[in-house]
Amino acid sequence: MPRGKKKIKLTWAHLKAERNALERFQLYLPTLQLKQQQLQMIIGQVRQDYAEIEADLRAVEAGIDAYEPVLRDRAGIHITDLSKPAAVHTSAQNMAGVRVPVLESVSFPETTYSLFGTPPWVDQALADFREKSRLTVGLDVVRQQKELLARELKKVMQRVNLFEKIIIPETEENIRRIRIALGDAMTAAVARAKIAKAKLEAREQRRRRGGQAA
Repeated sequence: MPRGKKKIKLTWAHLKAERNALERFQLYLPTLQLKQQQLQMIIGQVRQDYAEIEADLRAVEAGIDAYEPVLRDRAGIHITDLSKPAAVHTSAQNMAGVRVPVLESVSFPETTYSLFGTPPWVDQALADFREKSRLTVGLDVVRQQKELLARELKKVMQRVNLFEKIIIPETEENIRRIRIALGDAMTAAVARAKIAKAKLEAREQRRRRGGQAA
Protein backbone atom coordinates (compact mmCIF):
# COMPACT_ATOMS: atom_id res chain seq x y z
CA MET A 1 0.00 0.00 0.00
CA PRO A 2 2.38 2.71 -1.16
CA ARG A 3 1.47 6.13 0.18
CA GLY A 4 3.40 8.09 -2.42
CA LYS A 5 5.29 11.30 -1.93
CA LYS A 6 3.43 13.96 -0.02
CA LYS A 7 4.24 17.10 1.84
CA ILE A 8 4.82 16.61 5.54
CA LYS A 9 2.76 18.74 7.88
CA LEU A 10 4.86 19.81 10.83
CA THR A 11 2.05 19.51 13.35
CA TRP A 12 1.27 17.40 16.39
CA ALA A 13 -1.74 15.94 14.60
CA HIS A 14 0.40 14.81 11.67
CA LEU A 15 3.01 13.40 14.03
CA LYS A 16 0.31 11.29 15.66
CA ALA A 17 -0.94 10.16 12.24
CA GLU A 18 2.57 9.14 11.16
CA ARG A 19 3.14 7.24 14.41
CA ASN A 20 -0.16 5.39 13.95
CA ALA A 21 0.77 4.58 10.35
CA LEU A 22 4.18 3.28 11.42
CA GLU A 23 2.54 1.03 13.99
CA ARG A 24 0.21 -0.40 11.32
CA PHE A 25 3.08 -0.98 8.89
CA GLN A 26 5.20 -2.71 11.53
CA LEU A 27 2.29 -5.00 12.38
CA TYR A 28 1.57 -5.76 8.72
CA LEU A 29 5.16 -6.52 7.70
CA PRO A 30 5.49 -9.77 9.74
CA THR A 31 2.26 -11.01 8.13
CA LEU A 32 3.76 -10.45 4.70
CA GLN A 33 7.03 -12.09 5.74
CA LEU A 34 5.13 -15.13 7.06
CA LYS A 35 3.22 -15.46 3.80
CA GLN A 36 6.49 -15.23 1.89
CA GLN A 37 7.93 -18.07 3.95
CA GLN A 38 4.79 -20.18 3.47
CA LEU A 39 4.85 -19.65 -0.28
CA GLN A 40 8.54 -20.51 -0.50
CA MET A 41 7.94 -23.72 1.46
CA ILE A 42 4.94 -24.73 -0.66
CA ILE A 43 6.75 -23.95 -3.91
CA GLY A 44 9.60 -26.17 -2.75
CA GLN A 45 7.13 -29.03 -2.20
CA VAL A 46 5.43 -28.42 -5.56
CA ARG A 47 8.81 -28.48 -7.30
CA GLN A 48 9.55 -31.80 -5.64
CA ASP A 49 6.17 -33.14 -6.80
CA TYR A 50 6.94 -31.93 -10.33
CA ALA A 51 10.33 -33.66 -10.32
CA GLU A 52 8.78 -36.94 -9.09
CA ILE A 53 6.03 -36.91 -11.73
CA GLU A 54 8.57 -36.01 -14.39
CA ALA A 55 10.77 -38.96 -13.34
CA ASP A 56 7.77 -41.32 -13.45
CA LEU A 57 6.87 -40.00 -16.90
CA ARG A 58 10.39 -40.60 -18.20
CA ALA A 59 10.29 -44.15 -16.84
CA VAL A 60 6.96 -44.86 -18.56
CA GLU A 61 8.23 -43.36 -21.81
CA ALA A 62 11.29 -45.59 -21.63
CA GLY A 63 9.01 -48.61 -21.25
CA ILE A 64 6.84 -47.50 -24.16
CA ASP A 65 9.89 -47.39 -26.41
CA ALA A 66 9.97 -51.17 -26.16
CA TYR A 67 6.64 -51.36 -27.97
CA GLU A 68 7.94 -49.57 -31.04
CA PRO A 69 8.71 -52.76 -33.03
CA VAL A 70 5.23 -54.23 -32.46
CA LEU A 71 3.12 -51.09 -32.69
CA ARG A 72 2.95 -51.58 -36.44
CA ASP A 73 1.18 -54.89 -35.78
CA ARG A 74 -1.58 -53.70 -33.50
CA ALA A 75 -4.44 -55.56 -35.18
CA GLY A 76 -6.36 -52.42 -36.06
CA ILE A 77 -6.31 -51.10 -32.47
CA HIS A 78 -5.75 -47.34 -32.34
CA ILE A 79 -3.76 -47.27 -29.14
CA THR A 80 -2.83 -43.60 -29.52
CA ASP A 81 -6.47 -42.54 -29.82
CA LEU A 82 -7.60 -44.78 -26.97
CA SER A 83 -4.88 -43.37 -24.73
CA LYS A 84 -5.94 -39.75 -25.19
CA PRO A 85 -7.92 -38.43 -22.17
CA ALA A 86 -11.66 -38.21 -22.75
CA ALA A 87 -12.06 -35.93 -19.74
CA VAL A 88 -9.82 -34.28 -17.16
CA HIS A 89 -11.31 -33.35 -13.80
CA THR A 90 -9.63 -30.78 -11.58
CA SER A 91 -10.63 -28.87 -8.47
CA ALA A 92 -9.39 -25.64 -6.91
CA GLN A 93 -7.37 -25.72 -3.71
CA ASN A 94 -6.14 -22.89 -1.51
CA MET A 95 -2.37 -22.88 -0.99
CA ALA A 96 -1.15 -20.01 1.18
CA GLY A 97 -4.01 -17.85 -0.04
CA VAL A 98 -3.55 -18.81 -3.71
CA ARG A 99 -6.22 -20.84 -5.53
CA VAL A 100 -4.47 -23.46 -7.65
CA PRO A 101 -5.76 -26.38 -9.72
CA VAL A 102 -5.48 -29.90 -8.33
CA LEU A 103 -5.89 -32.99 -10.51
CA GLU A 104 -8.78 -35.19 -9.40
CA SER A 105 -9.08 -37.76 -12.19
CA VAL A 106 -8.43 -38.54 -15.84
CA SER A 107 -10.86 -40.67 -17.82
CA PHE A 108 -10.30 -42.38 -21.17
CA PRO A 109 -12.46 -43.62 -24.04
CA GLU A 110 -14.07 -47.01 -23.57
CA THR A 111 -12.16 -49.87 -25.18
CA THR A 112 -14.17 -51.87 -27.69
CA TYR A 113 -11.66 -54.31 -29.13
CA SER A 114 -11.92 -58.07 -28.58
CA LEU A 115 -9.67 -59.42 -25.85
CA PHE A 116 -9.39 -62.72 -27.73
CA GLY A 117 -8.74 -61.21 -31.15
CA THR A 118 -5.82 -58.98 -30.23
CA PRO A 119 -2.19 -59.69 -29.38
CA PRO A 120 -1.51 -60.14 -25.63
CA TRP A 121 0.76 -57.11 -25.47
CA VAL A 122 -2.04 -54.68 -26.50
CA ASP A 123 -3.62 -54.47 -23.05
CA GLN A 124 -0.32 -53.64 -21.37
CA ALA A 125 0.64 -51.21 -24.12
CA LEU A 126 -2.66 -49.37 -23.80
CA ALA A 127 -2.26 -49.22 -20.02
CA ASP A 128 1.23 -47.80 -20.39
CA PHE A 129 0.16 -45.21 -22.98
CA ARG A 130 -2.72 -44.12 -20.74
CA GLU A 131 -0.37 -43.84 -17.80
CA LYS A 132 1.82 -41.61 -19.92
CA SER A 133 -1.18 -39.42 -20.72
CA ARG A 134 -2.22 -39.34 -17.06
CA LEU A 135 1.26 -38.31 -15.94
CA THR A 136 1.49 -35.69 -18.70
CA VAL A 137 -1.77 -34.15 -17.53
CA GLY A 138 -0.57 -34.27 -13.92
CA LEU A 139 2.68 -32.59 -14.89
CA ASP A 140 0.79 -29.79 -16.63
CA VAL A 141 -1.42 -29.22 -13.57
CA VAL A 142 1.59 -29.05 -11.24
CA ARG A 143 3.27 -26.67 -13.70
CA GLN A 144 0.24 -24.39 -13.39
CA GLN A 145 0.54 -24.59 -9.60
CA LYS A 146 4.19 -23.55 -9.80
CA GLU A 147 3.42 -20.61 -12.07
CA LEU A 148 0.54 -19.30 -9.93
CA LEU A 149 2.47 -19.68 -6.68
CA ALA A 150 5.63 -18.13 -8.15
CA ARG A 151 3.60 -15.16 -9.41
CA GLU A 152 2.09 -14.62 -5.96
CA LEU A 153 5.49 -15.02 -4.28
CA LYS A 154 6.91 -12.33 -6.55
CA LYS A 155 4.12 -9.93 -5.53
CA VAL A 156 4.59 -10.68 -1.83
CA MET A 157 8.37 -10.22 -2.05
CA GLN A 158 7.84 -6.89 -3.78
CA ARG A 159 5.53 -5.79 -0.96
CA VAL A 160 8.00 -6.97 1.70
CA ASN A 161 10.80 -5.00 0.04
CA LEU A 162 8.51 -1.99 -0.33
CA PHE A 163 7.69 -1.93 3.38
CA GLU A 164 11.20 -2.82 4.57
CA LYS A 165 13.15 -0.47 2.31
CA ILE A 166 10.78 2.38 1.48
CA ILE A 167 7.53 2.78 3.40
CA ILE A 168 8.72 2.09 6.95
CA PRO A 169 12.04 4.00 6.61
CA GLU A 170 10.21 6.96 5.01
CA THR A 171 7.63 7.00 7.81
CA GLU A 172 10.36 6.84 10.46
CA GLU A 173 12.15 9.71 8.71
CA ASN A 174 8.91 11.72 8.62
CA ILE A 175 8.47 11.19 12.34
CA ARG A 176 12.06 12.25 13.00
CA ARG A 177 11.70 15.41 10.92
CA ILE A 178 8.38 16.36 12.51
CA ARG A 179 9.74 15.79 16.03
CA ILE A 180 12.80 17.93 15.27
CA ALA A 181 10.63 20.70 13.79
CA LEU A 182 8.21 20.61 16.71
CA GLY A 183 11.10 20.55 19.15
CA ASP A 184 12.65 23.57 17.46
CA ALA A 185 9.29 25.31 17.50
CA MET A 186 8.89 24.62 21.21
CA THR A 187 12.41 25.86 21.91
CA ALA A 188 11.71 29.01 19.92
CA ALA A 189 8.40 29.49 21.72
CA VAL A 190 10.10 29.13 25.12
CA ALA A 191 12.77 31.61 24.04
CA ARG A 192 10.13 34.09 22.88
CA ALA A 193 8.24 33.63 26.12
CA LYS A 194 11.39 34.32 28.12
CA ILE A 195 12.13 37.44 26.05
CA ALA A 196 8.55 38.63 26.47
CA LYS A 197 8.71 37.95 30.19
CA ALA A 198 12.02 39.78 30.49
CA LYS A 199 10.55 42.77 28.66
CA LEU A 200 7.51 42.81 30.92
CA GLU A 201 9.72 42.60 34.00
CA ALA A 202 11.94 45.41 32.69
CA ARG A 203 8.88 47.53 31.95
CA GLU A 204 7.50 46.82 35.39
CA GLN A 205 10.81 47.79 37.00
CA ARG A 206 10.89 51.07 35.05
CA ARG A 207 7.32 51.78 36.11
CA ARG A 208 8.17 51.16 39.74
CA ARG A 209 11.28 53.35 39.55
CA GLY A 210 9.21 56.08 37.93
CA GLY A 211 6.67 55.86 40.74
CA GLN A 212 9.32 56.04 43.42
CA ALA A 213 10.92 59.11 41.79
CA ALA A 214 7.59 60.91 41.84
